[in-house]
Amino acid sequence: MHSTDFMDQWDFTVFGAMLLISGLIGVYFAFFAGQETELDFLMAGRQMNAFPVSLSLSASFMSSLTLLGMPADVYLHGAKSILGVFSFLIVVFISAEIFLPIFYRLQITSTYEYLELRFNKQVRLVGTFFFIFQMVIYTGLVIYGPAIAISKVIGIGFWTEIIGTGLLCTVYCSLLVVWRLLHGIFSNSSVSGFREGGLRAVIWTDAFQFSIMVIGYASLIVQSSLHDEGLGRIFRISKEGGRLEIWDFNPSPFRTHTFWTFMIGGTLTWTSIFGINHSQVQRYLCCKSQFQAKLALYINLLWLWTIVSCTVFCGLAMYTTFRGCDPLLSERIQESNELMIYLAVEILDFRGSLGLFVAAAYSGSLSTISSSINSLALVTIEDFIKPLLNNPSERTLSLISKVICLFYGILCIMIAALESLAESILQIANTIFGLVGGPLLGLFSLGMFTSWANAKGSLFGLLIGFVISAWMGVGNYWYPVPPEKVETLAPVSIENCSRINSIYTESMRVPEKLDLISWKASAIPSPEVPSIFWISYLYIGPIGTFVTLIVGSLVSFLTGGKYQEVNEECLLRRDDTIFGSWCKRTNSFPLLSDEKARETNIMNANEKEVPETFN
Repeated sequence: MHSTDFMDQWDFTVFGAMLLISGLIGVYFAFFAGQETELDFLMAGRQMNAFPVSLSLSASFMSSLTLLGMPADVYLHGAKSILGVFSFLIVVFISAEIFLPIFYRLQITSTYEYLELRFNKQVRLVGTFFFIFQMVIYTGLVIYGPAIAISKVIGIGFWTEIIGTGLLCTVYCSLLVVWRLLHGIFSNSSVSGFREGGLRAVIWTDAFQFSIMVIGYASLIVQSSLHDEGLGRIFRISKEGGRLEIWDFNPSPFRTHTFWTFMIGGTLTWTSIFGINHSQVQRYLCCKSQFQAKLALYINLLWLWTIVSCTVFCGLAMYTTFRGCDPLLSERIQESNELMIYLAVEILDFRGSLGLFVAAAYSGSLSTISSSINSLALVTIEDFIKPLLNNPSERTLSLISKVICLFYGILCIMIAALESLAESILQIANTIFGLVGGPLLGLFSLGMFTSWANAKGSLFGLLIGFVISAWMGVGNYWYPVPPEKVETLAPVSIENCSRINSIYTESMRVPEKLDLISWKASAIPSPEVPSIFWISYLYIGPIGTFVTLIVGSLVSFLTGGKYQEVNEECLLRRDDTIFGSWCKRTNSFPLLSDEKARETNIMNANEKEVPETFN
C-alpha cells in the first residue's frame, strides 16, 4: 500500500506548516534580526536568555533516533530507560557547577580553545579533530536512521528524504549562501545590511521544533489512552507484561540496562555531551550572563524529563496495542525503528494528527542536524581557518562561515549514504558519543582538575583512551552478545494477526485476555567467562575517560608536569560552584587552584618580610 494512503491533505498541511515556520524563522533572522558580525552569527552576540536556550539544549540532545528508538526499546525490553532521568539530574548539576563556570569565565568561542589556553595549540587541534570526527558520523546517523521509517509515511523516496533533510538543515545555518557568493563576486557594494541566520536562528528554530515534539507526542499519548480505554489499563497491561520491571540493581557491567549502568555509565557518557561537547556548550555560552547560562541548563532538565516520560509512555502504549500482533514477529515491518511510526498510523485517526506526529519526529532530526552543522562550522573557523588568515574582515569570516556550513551539510549527507550499508544503526548511535566523548571528557578533566597535567601526558592519555574505547566499541559491534545470552522479555503474541486484514487501515484492538507467555527474564547460561566486548555500551565512554585520566596523570607526572606554570583561570576554583561561599567560610575542600594561589600568597608575604639589606 502506498504511503499516501496514510497521510491525507490535512496531515501534509500540518507537516508542511512545521517546515515553513522553521524556514521563516531563519528568514527572519537573516534579514531583520540585525546580525552583522561573526560573533552574532556564531554565538548569537552572547545576548540570549535562558528559556529559548533551554529548549534548544533539549531539542538538539533528543534526536529522532531517540524519539523513535526509545519507545521501541521500552516495547521490546521494558521501561528501564526511565532511569535516565536520575542520570540527567547529576549530568546537569556537573555541567552547570563545574564545567560552565570555567568556560564562561574564559569567554571562549570554541570549546577547544580551552585546550590551547591550558595546554598548547597541538592539543587543541587534536581535540577539535576528535570533535569533528564524532559529530560528522553522528549527524550522518541522525539523517539516515529516521529516514527509514519517515520516508514510508511521508510518501517520498528514501534517498530524497535523506538529501532533503541534509540540505534543509544546512539552509538553517547557511541561509542563501549562493546569493551571498554571487553578491560578493558581482557587487562591490557593502554587505553590512545583509543579516545572517546563525546560532540565533538555530536556537529559536530548535525551540519551535521542541514544542512540536512535545505536542506531537502528547497527542499520541492522549489518543492512546482513548484507544486503550484509559491510562490505568495501559499501565496495568504493561505491568502484567513485565514492561514496568525497571529496578535492576545487578552490578554486573555485562547487563545492558541496570540502575548502575545509567547512574555510572550514563552519567559520564552524557556529561561528555552537556559538559564539553561544543554543540551543547556553544548554546549556554551564548547566554547574556553566567546566571542565565546555568538557568538554561536547569530548565533544560525539566524538558529532558518531559520528553523521556513521553517516549517511555509511548512505548507502554505500543505494548498495550501490539501485544496481540507483534509487527516484527509477523514481519509487517522490517526494523524496530519503524514501530513508533507504525503505532501512529494505527491509532491517530483525527485530521492532521498523523502529520503532527511525523512533524514531531522529523523535528528531532532537524534540530540535531542544524545544531551539529553550526557547531562544526564554528570550531573549524576558530581552530583551522582563523590561524591561516591575517586579520580577516567580518565580511570574509561571515562568508567563510556559510561556505563551511554548506560543506559540512553535504559531507554529512555523504556519510548518511555510506551508513546505509551498515546494520544496527541505533547501536552505533548509542556508542559513538561514548567512544569519542569519553576520552575527551578525560582530557578536559585533566586540564581543569589537576595542576600537574601537561600537554605531553594529556595528549598521550587521550590517544590511549581513544584506542581502548574504540577497540571496545568496535568489538561490541562486531562481536555482540549471542542471542541465547541476551536478557529479553518474553515475546508478545501473534495469534491475533489473522484477525486483521490491513495493518494500516484497521484497528489493532485485541481482546482483554490473550494466551501470552508469562513474563520472566530469559535464563542466561554462563558456563564460560563473558567476553569483554559484551559490556554495556554505556560503559564504553567511562572506560575511555578513566584510561585518559590515569595514563595522562602518570605520564604528566613522569615528564615534569609538577613543576610547570599553569594559567590559574583554566583550573576549577572554589567559588565556581554553588558551594563556593560555604567552602570559603569553613576553609574546607580546597581545590588545586586555591592551594596554588595560597602558596603564591605565602611566598609573596615571605619576600616582603626579607630585610632590605638583602634586596
